[in-house]
Amino acid sequence: MQTTAQTTNQDQSLKFGHKNLYIGGDLVPASDNGSFDVICPADETVVGSISWATKADTLNALDAAEVGFQYWSSLSLSERLEWISKLRIKLLENATLLRESIMYEMGKTWEGTEEDLTSITNSLQFYAEAIQDIHPIDIPDKEGSHKHTIVQQPVGVVVAFLAYNFPLLNLGFKLGPALAAGCSIILKPSEFSPLSAYIIGEICEQINFPKGVINIICGDVENVGIPLCESKITKLVTMIGSTETAQKLIAQSSKTSIKRYSMECGGNAPFVVFDDADIPKAVADGSALKFGNTGQICVSPNRYFIHEEVIEDFTSQFVAKAKAVKIGFGKENAPTMGPMTNRQSVEKVKSIVDQAIAEGGELLYGGSPIEGAGYYFEPTVIVLKNPAAAVLQREVFGPIAIIVPFKSEEEVIAYANSTDAGLASYVYAQDEEKLQRLMEAFEFGEVHLNGFKFDIYLPHGGVKNSGISVDCSVYALDDYLIKKRVTQQL
Repeated sequence: MQTTAQTTNQDQSLKFGHKNLYIGGDLVPASDNGSFDVICPADETVVGSISWATKADTLNALDAAEVGFQYWSSLSLSERLEWISKLRIKLLENATLLRESIMYEMGKTWEGTEEDLTSITNSLQFYAEAIQDIHPIDIPDKEGSHKHTIVQQPVGVVVAFLAYNFPLLNLGFKLGPALAAGCSIILKPSEFSPLSAYIIGEICEQINFPKGVINIICGDVENVGIPLCESKITKLVTMIGSTETAQKLIAQSSKTSIKRYSMECGGNAPFVVFDDADIPKAVADGSALKFGNTGQICVSPNRYFIHEEVIEDFTSQFVAKAKAVKIGFGKENAPTMGPMTNRQSVEKVKSIVDQAIAEGGELLYGGSPIEGAGYYFEPTVIVLKNPAAAVLQREVFGPIAIIVPFKSEEEVIAYANSTDAGLASYVYAQDEEKLQRLMEAFEFGEVHLNGFKFDIYLPHGGVKNSGISVDCSVYALDDYLIKKRVTQQL
């Protein structure tokens, strides 16, 4: 990954200027003054730059987080909640700046940026409330000779690796429970969408947030990723990203000490529509999940299994939805789908289209990058009659819907479960007994029936190779809290 040294004058000419690391309560340049250009995927222009951390910067962040943890965990709950509220209010005051930074660093639609903002602010509020319901639990002693109490205390320094697709949503899912539990945190955003995270650092500095409690750095694997993982200061490694990245993080971090893990990894979601389903509803939901955020969503359907009796009806309506997608960038144009986040993603989804066609797929619409500046790809619909095709084992993470016919309930259960991933799944049918059978048979962390919903109070996590533990809900706090048994003889 190439870094570039930039002068102050050059930085000021950029839309968002230059952003510094946030370590120990201070905004600081990289120790070697290295920086990294942030590219807008809509037109491939440089819209900002960030300080690119060295190993020395990473070690400083770890030391700062350790000091920050000692201070933050010693505060009363009411004091911590006061600071969390102060941060949340300041984020809302900077809503336009934060949303614009996401729009430019990701090419996301303006409407789509609102979800990021509300997710981080809702997370801070939700966990500030949820932590107040955590109380000591007494365990009765069978002989009556001892008193046993379970108390919960913060785990320590948290290191969070974030994916690019929802910059502040992902950040909020980690920051909320960490702060509420009494942990300090080092946030490592993706190099493809780091501006909004760095602006969070600026906001923390403006309100004099306690030093070392929140630290924000970005850099390469060698200088940032590995030192963060290998450090004995790190007590919890949490991530949103691919299964392959999770495997590397676990391997690296386990070399020096036993740590906790909370990993939300890739998915390969089946979207199953039976012949008794509400087809317009299924099409509306399936297309929204596929083309929203340009398909760059871990829970976006990958494999559309449609009953052979309704596949023609479903497919024709789905193609109509794909044709109605308005592609573009900016507030004024009001597009419904923006570009992909980087050139590598365009190349990957193009290879998936080519592979699907090579394995017998019929291209019904789209299938190609859009010529000109920016990383745009056409909304794409493919019908593939081979349920054993290798392409169905790849996570798409783009605006490509692959539709596969099926005949029976038993058949589609086998198709759906024939993957190492197990994050989200979707089923559309009217028969309640059938829905119950599929809910029980599906090997996924989430099963959505005749609709879908995601929110901060609902647990989000996978099974198999789709992760460890959950984000969101009160259950996420389990990763950030240690359960300690206290036994006293009477």
